[in-house]
Amino acid sequence: MRRIDTPTRQYTVRQAASLLDFIMQTFAGISRNKAKAILTGGGVLVDGRHESRHDLPLTPGMQVEISRRKPPRQLKNKFVKLVYEDSDIIVVDKAPGILSMGANHHAFSVKSVLDDYLHRAKQKNTAHVVHRLDRDTSGLLVYAKTIQAEQILEHNWHDIVTDRRYLALVSGVPQPQQGTVDSWLKDNKAYVTLSYPQDPGGGKYAVTHYRVLKTDGEHSLVELKLETGRKNQIRVHMQQIGHPVCGDIKYGNGDNPIGRLALHAFRLNFYHPMTSQPLRFETPQPKAFVEAINKQKDLKTPNKATPTDNNL
Repeated sequence: MRRIDTPTRQYTVRQAASLLDFIMQTFAGISRNKAKAILTGGGVLVDGRHESRHDLPLTPGMQVEISRRKPPRQLKNKFVKLVYEDSDIIVVDKAPGILSMGANHHAFSVKSVLDDYLHRAKQKNTAHVVHRLDRDTSGLLVYAKTIQAEQILEHNWHDIVTDRRYLALVSGVPQPQQGTVDSWLKDNKAYVTLSYPQDPGGGKYAVTHYRVLKTDGEHSLVELKLETGRKNQIRVHMQQIGHPVCGDIKYGNGDNPIGRLALHAFRLNFYHPMTSQPLRFETPQPKAFVEAINKQKDLKTPNKATPTDNNL
């Protein structure tokens, strides 16, 4: 398989530090912005995995590879943030309010933004959609830049993706505060996704694991891990257990403390379609989600877990 070759140097972590601080210490005199650019440009591997999180904790003995290559042409768009790019794929952080792909070539979407970016950067390719997020859902998306990468990702998605998680602000407090929801999902004639305990005929089996991270009794910040990626899966499953996602006009209860659908795809781990290299991406908790709970005086934390733990 073709490798992505860039000049790198390898370092061994001697003392605990965040990844951003380690880069700044390694390259004495480098500015914080330049250190961030190295991260967002896909120039850092930790123990063989691509990392872009500024606050990733490093411990002694870890191996860090850093490339000071010039980052790709900057993408400046309030709806789309470039997280990682190489010759085959692009990973972005999508804001709410924009489609993953438009109904036609002229419709405003993440794809149209990326196509324009690639054209201005004089790259002879376009963005190929591999998976989607709803218009009002924010978070991580991967697009292919070549037909070959697209085909590999599409046909092997369930084997290539190793971890895909979301954060949601939901109404009330789910009980139990950690569990699994499974059902058969099927759209009715009005294109509303309904949940069934048994296959109604033509339904698709869906499994969602959840756990409460924080709650104030009125709302809860919940981490969700998908075993399946069905249409509207999280929104329908949260409605099913009586704690719908806040701001959900279609499946919610009218509770909308932050003025948007409170659903964010914060983690996306997968194997690179061309090199098989493990890639891991995360985004911080949306401030609006956390502030909606933290403004309450009687904050309750069901456990000390954070959304970067692997105990779902």
